[in-house]
Amino acid sequence: MSILERIEGPRDLDGLSPEECRALAAEIREFLIAEVAKTGGHLGPNLGVVELTIAMHRVFESPRDPIVFDTGHQSYVHKILTGRRDFSGLRQRGGLAGYPQRAESEHDIVESSHASSSLSWADGISRAFSRTGQQDRHVVAVVGDGALTGGMTWEALNNITDDNDRNLVIIMNDNGRSYAPTIGGMARFLNSVRVTGGYRDLQEGSERLFGRFGSPGRIVYRATRGAMRGFVSRASGNQDLYANLDIKYVGPVDGHDLEALELAMHQAKDYGRPALVHVITEKGRGYALAENDEADQFHAIGQIDPDSGVPVKHSSGPSWTSVFSERIVELAEEDERIVAITAAMLAPTGLDAMAKRFPERVYDVGIAEQHAVTSAAGLAYGGLHPVVAMYATFMNRAFDQLLMDVALHRAGVTFVLDRSGITGPDGASHNGVWDLATLQVVPGIRISAPRDEPTLRELLAEATQINDGPTVLRYPKGSIGPEIPALRRTEDGVDVLREGAKAGGTADVLFVAVGPMSRVALDAADILAEQGITSTVIDPRWVVPVATSVVEIARDHRLLISIEDGIRVGGVGTRIRQAMRDAGVDTAVSELGTPDEFLEHATREELLLDAGLTAEQIAADVIEQVRGTRIPIARPE
Repeated sequence: MSILERIEGPRDLDGLSPEECRALAAEIREFLIAEVAKTGGHLGPNLGVVELTIAMHRVFESPRDPIVFDTGHQSYVHKILTGRRDFSGLRQRGGLAGYPQRAESEHDIVESSHASSSLSWADGISRAFSRTGQQDRHVVAVVGDGALTGGMTWEALNNITDDNDRNLVIIMNDNGRSYAPTIGGMARFLNSVRVTGGYRDLQEGSERLFGRFGSPGRIVYRATRGAMRGFVSRASGNQDLYANLDIKYVGPVDGHDLEALELAMHQAKDYGRPALVHVITEKGRGYALAENDEADQFHAIGQIDPDSGVPVKHSSGPSWTSVFSERIVELAEEDERIVAITAAMLAPTGLDAMAKRFPERVYDVGIAEQHAVTSAAGLAYGGLHPVVAMYATFMNRAFDQLLMDVALHRAGVTFVLDRSGITGPDGASHNGVWDLATLQVVPGIRISAPRDEPTLRELLAEATQINDGPTVLRYPKGSIGPEIPALRRTEDGVDVLREGAKAGGTADVLFVAVGPMSRVALDAADILAEQGITSTVIDPRWVVPVATSVVEIARDHRLLISIEDGIRVGGVGTRIRQAMRDAGVDTAVSELGTPDEFLEHATREELLLDAGLTAEQIAADVIEQVRGTRIPIARPE
């Protein structure tokens, strides 16, 4: 039996010798490479935290000592050590989630995987423990150095060190990267500490960064295999970073030296007040293909051949992201006003191509969506047209800035929301189903949803020419699919994809499809046609505000069905219903979308099926509705 097979829970680690712990770390890496290659998932981050996670579970007593991950994609090793070794269904329905999930284990505390929130969670939990007399419990926050680019981290640190009579340990996993290399002044400083070559540099670097966290203490330094290992103990009183902070600093520690890690964590644990352990790790550790990948060190992968790293499944065509990536470069070449901003997602959002072509016109602000949006308002004020590219789920974090800094000031800023709608395997916190419902309440906003490559290209061009308010372009994850041609376009820009009525006549059903749901609507219309039910299918392209022609076309139909892959509560369908009511159009309306609940990890296809958003389900519902005598059927002549 291997050592890994003997580990059913964290306390099984207690009796292992140092040699056995090192052997266990090697086994876990072999396990991760083999298993994640089969399913896809976050490989690089987890290879980097193997020793860190082993040491953490040997020193602390989870779940009595809650462990909060920021972000949760680095929790695979934690899952393994807490009795979850079946990775065969990782990120698939019925299998392990790709992030911590309370339903899986009592060891998982925080499910949301939006970065920079862990210290606030830890602050609240530790305050609760202190107030309720649970001083024998510790709270551990594992935060990547990339999360330090988020303002919430520093807000939490300010409060943690204001009331510090509690047991809170912050483990800063410093690998120089978030998704890609961490950016900004803080990152540059940490890098200078990470690559330091001697005792004096290590001491002075730590003092410069964490001086106001506490005064210099004893330094323990030892060198092994030419690498620096050690930790710096610090008390209170110096004047370097923040005068109001008082936190014990331990580090930098070699994140792959189990003995050094345990020593540092024990010291932080025994301090009795908030402490920060600075751990230096290597993303992708132990897997040469990841270590040598400069782009993202196999941060998130699909199914791959573990020996070559080559994807097993190839895309069936260009992705939405790749088309945007190509088009934004073309537009930037034509219009010097266009600049771009992203929040630590340069390659995932497709802005890497523009950064290569126009490096001086692309800004990566780190995991700081709020700052990105308000900075964009400033860029617009200065005469530029910023394009802010991020995942739809992260747009939630900057709603106030969109509302008060961009929209209120009528700033011409374009927001490109990748991974909008149902994304699937990443789970509840990463489905981008809220943008349509939340963003449409912003006064003056214009929201577009392309259905294919040509409409993506033209809508992005249109959006970047609007300079009197915010514009949004949203599209899903995955391949873009074949072109869906329009039969005609109305004067106000609505594409008619299928005509269900002759001139001056009426039809049964009007489908108003949001973006890629156009294909679903057309397929549903084909099914209905076989049953003698006539249908019109339109794609508004700009879904907010509602075009006048959408309302006018609805007059000639008995039932309007809106289809969107966003939450139906307050979605586009609701907006259309309001516009029809205002215009005195009494056509019945059925609003289809995702339910108002958090969607568990599964494939996009499975979740669409659950929501009733397939052509077959939609057609069946229409047939039942119109043949249940509630709505008369217009028979063909």
